[in-house]
Amino acid sequence: MRKRKIKNYIGLSISTISAFIGLFFLFWIIVSLIEKGFHYINWSVFTQNAVSPGDEGGGLKFAILGQLEVVGLASLLGIPTGILGGIYLSEYGKDSFLSNIIRNVSDAMTSIPSIIIGIFVYALVVVPMGGFSVIAGSIALALLMIPIVISSIDNILKLVPNELREAAYALGAPKYIVIFKVVAKEAIVGIVSVILLAISRILGETAPLLFTSFNSNFESYKLNKPIATLTVTMYDYAMGPYDSWHHLAWAAAIILTFSVLLFNIA
Repeated sequence: MRKRKIKNYIGLSISTISAFIGLFFLFWIIVSLIEKGFHYINWSVFTQNAVSPGDEGGGLKFAILGQLEVVGLASLLGIPTGILGGIYLSEYGKDSFLSNIIRNVSDAMTSIPSIIIGIFVYALVVVPMGGFSVIAGSIALALLMIPIVISSIDNILKLVPNELREAAYALGAPKYIVIFKVVAKEAIVGIVSVILLAISRILGETAPLLFTSFNSNFESYKLNKPIATLTVTMYDYAMGPYDSWHHLAWAAAIILTFSVLLFNIA
């Protein structure tokens, strides 16, 4: 009994220390961002476009709008696909051979580095299209979202009591009504949480966009053209030689960090 208590105490202590270490580094990063970049956040960052290299001022308007376009289109592609895939696994496929393959592939894709996804989409979409584009970037981000949504929706729908399904079937409801009117309604809070988690997962991605949507100095929102995004712009400006670029990079880092935190908290 005494050994068990000692083991429990050691395990609890290690877990607590690990949690505090993680929180410390998170707090340190946030404080550093605020200290070095908060005073560069102003209305011009959101309302003005980039200026010529070396000039003072300018903003991230085009990059912010580009980020919203790429992430929004990726969400339109990835979220419905992932939800339908999760519904199939939970309600139709269950433990069939095909379902097990989908689950294994989905689990494997969640651990693939995002840069590999970017290279894959580069070969599959960018090269045949003859150039970087919004649609290529959106496809890359959607591929990062889909396995997360599939696995999470599958697990969430399994938590819905079977008694609810059986009661709906007993009333003569067809399967699609049971799924969308009973099961999905019961799991709506979890589904919304999964959507927010998936968006936060792709919001700060840079590597796949370097190979797909790349970057642009011109304001264009065409799906078949490259576009500036906040993550790639932040990377370019941070690596640049100009102080004005560094200031905007810090501002972009703050915007991205707090956007991701907001989605995770929500």
